[in-house]
Amino acid sequence: MSILFKNARLIDPEARTETTGDLFVQDGVIAAVGDTPDTADQVVDCRGKHLAPGIVDIGVKICEPGERHKESFRTAGLAAAAGGVTTIVTRPDTLPSIDTPETLEFVTRRGREASPVNIRPMATLTKGREGREMVEIGFLLDAGAVAFTDGDRVTTDTKVLSRAMTYARSLGAVIIAHPQDPGLSRGAAVTSGKFASLRGLPAVSAMAERMALDRDIALVEMTGVAYHADQITTARALPALERAKNNGHDVTAGVSIHHLTLNELDVGDYRTFFKVKPPLRSEDDRIACVEAVKTGLIDIICSMHTPQDEESKRLPFEEAASGAVGLETFLPAVLRLVHAGDIALPDLWRAMSFNPAARFGLPGGRLAVGAPADLVLFDADAPFVLDRTKLHSKSKNTPFDGARLQGRVLSTYVGGDCVYTKD
Repeated sequence: MSILFKNARLIDPEARTETTGDLFVQDGVIAAVGDTPDTADQVVDCRGKHLAPGIVDIGVKICEPGERHKESFRTAGLAAAAGGVTTIVTRPDTLPSIDTPETLEFVTRRGREASPVNIRPMATLTKGREGREMVEIGFLLDAGAVAFTDGDRVTTDTKVLSRAMTYARSLGAVIIAHPQDPGLSRGAAVTSGKFASLRGLPAVSAMAERMALDRDIALVEMTGVAYHADQITTARALPALERAKNNGHDVTAGVSIHHLTLNELDVGDYRTFFKVKPPLRSEDDRIACVEAVKTGLIDIICSMHTPQDEESKRLPFEEAASGAVGLETFLPAVLRLVHAGDIALPDLWRAMSFNPAARFGLPGGRLAVGAPADLVLFDADAPFVLDRTKLHSKSKNTPFDGARLQGRVLSTYVGGDCVYTKD
């Protein structure tokens, strides 16, 4: 099977270019770019719309096993395909946690059977995410784990964490941490500041992120492990991240699309769909993180897709569960940065596709000959008003409900197969 994409605006995040041309796919892989054959089994006229590598989304929560009523592999896969996400790297904070090869193999099999997009699972770093005993990292690597993390349960025992890092280093495994001091952040719902005081909400200082990152970087220096901070969301943490990189440590960092496009004031009158973890930050922090993505200091943008049911969200703000869905809103939300003139599309796609694929050893993220034909065709300028009830996810907890957005996915391809086409 061959596909010829004609008249496309090709986004190449590896070369950091945006050019007009054609792309040829043969048997599920990219066979030619620019100088392509004139005929194919299928010809797609892109009509000047953008064609880019599919998004590689790190840190997606799919609630199988244990909470399938919030999200299943099928619904998450459909949402991802509709959002231009071709590879999902799933979090292990399920019920039970993904901390054994058997549970990991179940997740891998379910994802392969039910999802139209690629599913690559992470495993926990400690058993039950309890921070007391590390998992069998070697066996889990053999079973297909792409990284190890306890999610937002920060390991407070530095001896346990250092031993796990040392063992991971010996096996070449990547550790993902949530930089947030658990003592300072316990019970917090918003970021400290005037807004938190006016609303009377329990708050956490931005320094909680900086303090936890400093500790983790010290352990990285001691062990030499490959380390990724799942979300850097404050300006105070950026100097520490920059120093770690300048010192040659194997450190990368991510940020969620919500922290790049929203701020603490969006909480407004206690709107719980805007309650995420870590909490939304100040506008100064948001701008600093956007600049860090632009310069490459922050390597990866992710959705941090966290489904929560209505009962968990329709509570007083302090009691409501944290998290927002993001697979389907990822692309139009991130295009806000393009339309505002903050980041160019190739640099954006480098953080959304090329960098996460490279960091975790995944195929994709490139428009190069031999790369898998995981592609998204989209109209960057198409306006629409988001209606959360029309999302493919089982849970509808999006902060962008009713928002005016620009950017619609026209079609999504995984291994050359079309898995989504806009009606």
